[in-house]
Amino acid sequence: MANPYSRIFQAPGTRGFAAAGFFARLPIAMAPIGLVTMLSQTYGEYWLAGAVAATFALTNALLAPQISRLVDRLGQTRVVVPATLVSVTAFVVLITAANRDWPVWALFASALFAAAMPSIPAMVRARWTEIFRDSPELTTAFAFESAADELVYIAGASLSVGLSVALFPEAGMLVSTIFLALGSTALILQRSTEPRVRPVSREHGGSAILLRPVQIITFTLIFIGATFATAEVSVVAITKELGQPGAASLVIGVYAMGSFVVGIIIGALSLKLPLHRQLAIAVGVTALTTLPLLLPHTVVWLALAVFLSGIAISPTFITAFGLIERHVPEAMLTEGVTWVMTGIGIGMALGSFAAGLTIDAFGARNGFWVSVVAGTIALTTVLLGQRALGRPVDRI
Repeated sequence: MANPYSRIFQAPGTRGFAAAGFFARLPIAMAPIGLVTMLSQTYGEYWLAGAVAATFALTNALLAPQISRLVDRLGQTRVVVPATLVSVTAFVVLITAANRDWPVWALFASALFAAAMPSIPAMVRARWTEIFRDSPELTTAFAFESAADELVYIAGASLSVGLSVALFPEAGMLVSTIFLALGSTALILQRSTEPRVRPVSREHGGSAILLRPVQIITFTLIFIGATFATAEVSVVAITKELGQPGAASLVIGVYAMGSFVVGIIIGALSLKLPLHRQLAIAVGVTALTTLPLLLPHTVVWLALAVFLSGIAISPTFITAFGLIERHVPEAMLTEGVTWVMTGIGIGMALGSFAAGLTIDAFGARNGFWVSVVAGTIALTTVLLGQRALGRPVDRI
């Protein structure tokens, strides 16, 4: 049996834009934690570091879909180049401000402009779609991208923190900015795989978020993202309570690895079940596997429970993006994908916040109740939306 991943890379240009896209998206994981690490060391105030990082993350969540909407209208090159230039320049100013101890307002102002960073995962998925639209290889390509996202979150945060601690406070943010600049440049230079601009019909002239399937999938992934972030916060708290705080990074790595491995396997299969049913099953497994998280009393059992809870994350993302590709008009695809990415990011922010409050109020082990509630809401949303997600659509 031929390796399906080797098949998708036989198409001209795929290796190049996939590699460029991987490095260009590393700042998604590196920048938020890099800002916290840098500013907590240079200014000595965690509230300030968290506030600047939150300003960047939330502003990016609002701007990214609008930038992607312009990409659908004007093309990747005409939008990504100026957006990246603004973001890179703002990051350089922010790094300089931290190094030179500039006033606090300069940190927040530069964080706002840095949030112009475009959604590279959406750009890359749009290129895969342009090549493999309506073919089985597209599912494999989306599986590869989900695996790449997992690797970004596994490696990016650790790399950012490690550089800042080992070298100098600004090191993580500096490397993150370099990755953004060089990776985005390498992606844009590959014009042969850039999706062509398609005219928007009068019927679909608004935003992609106005489409019912996009609303359902985005809302679902807000709560899937919440389960993802809750696991990270709760693991840190529980391992500290068990007297083994150093085990937290290992357990979190196991969580992401479970998602990575299953995602790779799913991408190699040719599943015949309709995508909306696959999404319901994946979200159902995610919701079900939050329950064992309430039970472990040792690090070993915690790692096992966390591994199980991560197995359906990548399949959820793969089917969600597949549904977006089928339900969103071709002229709005990049924006549609970005809304889903934004939903994941918002969910992670809300999940971390809710888990932190719950842990402070009720203890470390109760943080996973946030995962249980979020998983239940996500499953309910998908089940109620099955009719809309399964309805045949005209994507022109």
